[in-house]
Amino acid sequence: MTDALLLTFIFLVAGVISVPIASRLGLGSVLGYLLAGIIISPLLTLLEVDIVSIQHFAELGVVLMLFIVGLELNPKKLWELKSKLLGLGGGQVTLTALFITGIGMFLNQEWRTSLAIGLVLALSSTAIVIQTLTEKGLMKSDGGQSSFAVLLAQDIVVIPILAFIPLLATPELIASLSNAAAASQGESHSVSLVDGLEAWQTALITIGAIGVVVLGGSFLATPIFRFIAVAQLRELFTATALMFVIGTTLLMSLVGLSPALGTFLAGVVLANSPYRHELESDIAPFKGLLLGLFFMTVGAGINFSLLFSDFASIFGLTIGLILLKGVTLLILGRLFHIRGSNKWLFALGLAQAGEFGFVLLSFTVSNAVIPQDVADVLLLVVALSMLLTPILFIIYDRIIAPRYATDQTAGSHDEDMPDDNKIIIAGSGRMGSTIDNLLRLAGYHSTVIDFSVKRLRALQNFGVKNYFGDATRPDLLQAAGIDEASLLIIAIDDPEQITKLVKYVRESHPDVHIIARAFDNNHVYDLWASGCRDIIRENFDSSLRMGRSAFEALGISHNKAEQMIDVFSQHDKVSMVEVADAHQIGVPSHENKVFIARLRKYLEEKNPQLQKAMKDIQDQTD
Repeated sequence: MTDALLLTFIFLVAGVISVPIASRLGLGSVLGYLLAGIIISPLLTLLEVDIVSIQHFAELGVVLMLFIVGLELNPKKLWELKSKLLGLGGGQVTLTALFITGIGMFLNQEWRTSLAIGLVLALSSTAIVIQTLTEKGLMKSDGGQSSFAVLLAQDIVVIPILAFIPLLATPELIASLSNAAAASQGESHSVSLVDGLEAWQTALITIGAIGVVVLGGSFLATPIFRFIAVAQLRELFTATALMFVIGTTLLMSLVGLSPALGTFLAGVVLANSPYRHELESDIAPFKGLLLGLFFMTVGAGINFSLLFSDFASIFGLTIGLILLKGVTLLILGRLFHIRGSNKWLFALGLAQAGEFGFVLLSFTVSNAVIPQDVADVLLLVVALSMLLTPILFIIYDRIIAPRYATDQTAGSHDEDMPDDNKIIIAGSGRMGSTIDNLLRLAGYHSTVIDFSVKRLRALQNFGVKNYFGDATRPDLLQAAGIDEASLLIIAIDDPEQITKLVKYVRESHPDVHIIARAFDNNHVYDLWASGCRDIIRENFDSSLRMGRSAFEALGISHNKAEQMIDVFSQHDKVSMVEVADAHQIGVPSHENKVFIARLRKYLEEKNPQLQKAMKDIQDQTD
């Protein structure tokens, strides 16, 4: 127990100190975590910590990250990426693998070993690239989207690579592996549902496992989350979300598939779920912590004795790999019309080897494809290339991007970008659902968030798309896309929560335009004091309409009634602005002496003018 607490404390202290320093220096959080791992590496060695075991656990962070990425997509968006998946992604893996295979054979490596090395090093780091692109706000750029398509294609191609690698086994290594296996008989081994099965049986079980994920996500997840949501216990919802992700990971591992790909598929299935944003916000903290731990284990796992014994050749191989992949990506970027700074973002961002390299290298050794001494060197190359990736992003940020900034700024004014006008509606009751319907009929797409399970189910019956969650939670707003939003419409039922949400968004996202629902005049003043300037009183417009109907019932014509209502409405708005600065939050208007005096003075001055205007309208000839 004490050892576990000490180890946890060491990792937390290293991350808490290193990451803020790295971020302040503009190096990014990923490099901060990697450096933290390097710094604590001697201490972990002294404590005889099994870094590899911790890394296997921390890889759950990569799994969670891909689940969240899947939540951001849906089958339609995935289909739109098909050309980039096949062309960019498939082309990158194929060309890189072939180039490295040729170089390996030139260096007198056996062709099967060279091909395996090429397949391993062709993959890039999903964890580092997506994390960095998201942090820098580059995910939606052309380069970011192309990078994502390649990473997704790489995650998919891991499955056929795992199936293909055993076919590359060399006779010499098979013999030595058999001797090692005989010497280690009786050791524990992992459980698998496909060990010893025929190829067709393995295929059937694999397809069945994928079917379980798809069907379970489509038909079982929503009822389960709805049942859990009734309790309104956030920790229970978080536990259920983790149960779903870890269960999918376990199932994929049992049938020999990539857990990351399986959870990505689960995320895509749930992309249209009303619980999508709640899932994302609940899982995000675990993803961040585990990814940080993963990066620290990469830094701590570097074999410095081997590195320093042959530093020049290992560092040279690393730089050579980055250059080779960078050039290959630039060629593909040109073929697929990726222009400007985006092609450099695409090339530099994906030039490293990836975390799957650690898994695949171990797999190649156990299947008699790559010798252990070669695998040890390649592990260092993978780790060093990942360590250098944040520096490549710094080169992009500080050298390449500024050179293209002028051209990109000039071109941006000519592009119509309606999809960037992201709209979030908090609350899907009477007001929220009507506003959502109105916007959608006009061609705008909004994200609607509501915490009421009953209302959610009722609105789903009418085809209204909603997401479950408490819109006042900053993490849920983050998951819903508040960073990219241009408009937030607050239509929830609780005045205190509305005010709280207005305050938070005004402080943390001042560029977002807020339209807030107000319950009464006192609430209007609270919202005004909190920084909101677009306030709609929920019953005001209907009261004006009833007043107009009253005028008409009294014999006043429709046009005159409309004019009288307009005059009154304008007078009311001006009067509220005039006295707003006398309002004190938390003090009812009728108890605020300064407010009462200010309002009475204003009305004494303006009411006669309003009465005269009303009379003049009535006296007009129709």
